[in-house]
Amino acid sequence: MDFGSINWLAVLLATVVSLISGFVWFGPKTFYPVWWKAMGKSPNSEPGSSQNMRLVFGSITVALFVQSLVFSIVLGWYGAKTGNLNAASGALVGLIVGVGIVAASPLSHRLMGQQGFKVWIIEVGNDALNYVLMGLVLGAML
Repeated sequence: MDFGSINWLAVLLATVVSLISGFVWFGPKTFYPVWWKAMGKSPNSEPGSSQNMRLVFGSITVALFVQSLVFSIVLGWYGAKTGNLNAASGALVGLIVGVGIVAASPLSHRLMGQQGFKVWIIEVGNDALNYVLMGLVLGAML
């Protein structure tokens, strides 16, 4: 697969879907308050007060774009090998990659950093979900 055969619209859509997923996942009515507390932060402390939030969200967007791009290449190879790439198979590959690789990798970092299982499960829950959603979008559009 070369860059000329990449469906850039699919990559962009997968990126946007992942961003929306993250905003919902870490929203004030969903996992954000639990995650913030599990990180040892006070409910009264303001997140990002010492950070440039444009840089933070810009970096997150670039990272999700790179993930979507690379995952589209992986799914392209999968589709070429199996002849069976669609939304369902893309989502299944996303689940396998999301849980088996993406979620498993940071466990040692969270435990060695004394952040615990709760922080890990909340963070990687969104990562795994994002790969399922990316796979769904990319599988449907490649």
